[in-house]
Amino acid sequence: MTMTGLFDIQFAYPEMLFGLILVPLLVIFYVYFQRDRTPAIRFVHSEFGKEIKMSLRTRLRHLPMVLRMFALTMLIIALARPQSSSRIHEITVEGIDIMIALDISGSMLAADFQPNRMEAAKQTAIDFISLRPNDRIGMTVFSGESFTLCPLTTDHRLLKELASGVTTGMVQDGTAIGDGLATAINGLRDSDAISRVIVLLTDGINNTGVIDPLTAAEMAALFGIRVYTIGVGSSGPVPYPFPTPLGIQYRDVEIPVDEELLRAIADKTGGKYYWAETQDALENVYEDIDRLERSIIEHTEFTMNTDEYLPLLLLAIMFFSAEILLRYTWLRSVP
Repeated sequence: MTMTGLFDIQFAYPEMLFGLILVPLLVIFYVYFQRDRTPAIRFVHSEFGKEIKMSLRTRLRHLPMVLRMFALTMLIIALARPQSSSRIHEITVEGIDIMIALDISGSMLAADFQPNRMEAAKQTAIDFISLRPNDRIGMTVFSGESFTLCPLTTDHRLLKELASGVTTGMVQDGTAIGDGLATAINGLRDSDAISRVIVLLTDGINNTGVIDPLTAAEMAALFGIRVYTIGVGSSGPVPYPFPTPLGIQYRDVEIPVDEELLRAIADKTGGKYYWAETQDALENVYEDIDRLERSIIEHTEFTMNTDEYLPLLLLAIMFFSAEILLRYTWLRSVP
């Protein structure tokens, strides 16, 4: 839960501000009145007039009027009753815990994606993580065996760094979909989030491991975990790298995906199955999952008004006092 505050000024009686029109009117009247009081003195010799210098008191003879106008301005604004309005936004975020289960078997080196399925899958997973700032996300990887690359965390920078370093061959080869799913379930088992989700991506057929994929799916359903399954790869033969004495050479091979199994896993857990034949399609899959699984964000706004007229009233009193003091003491005899 986070809180953010906003601050502004408003007036309880804004119509009182029309009184500010009096200030320029009084200034105009004062100037006109002072002009009528100015004596017309004529000198025979103009040089005589130049030698007369105005004293400081004479120069400041209009200061009481200036102080009065300042005081009147402060008083009118104070009567409008300025108030500071403090709005506090209380934001409650109920996030979603997500585990990404990524297939890192050797078949993920197929080059029907650029530069290959492995790199495309990693990048789209990293982009997906960036879309979920309010959620805890973790990652498991699997091939012939499975392990937790990163447990649930809000440190998405660390998670993305770990994901970017994933490669094939980190564990024995194969495709243990059941084990990969079970490891992801274990990472979510103790979660108390409002929603728990697994995104499982693979490009092959379950051919090893100790846990049957459908049994793992039933475990996920028991814990209330939804599983979104993604089958990756182009239809038909795809270019796959083979080491030769002359270096890496690509040959077209068939890499079948068990769509029926992936669809069954999704159906058992209330998730959804996706088939991604291209990199653009894979990006769209993650965008669709992002739309389906959104955090609940609640906004509550509190508004509190505080009167701010007292400083203005004190300024008005100060200006009025200074005017009276000068008018009846130092500037008393100045015409």
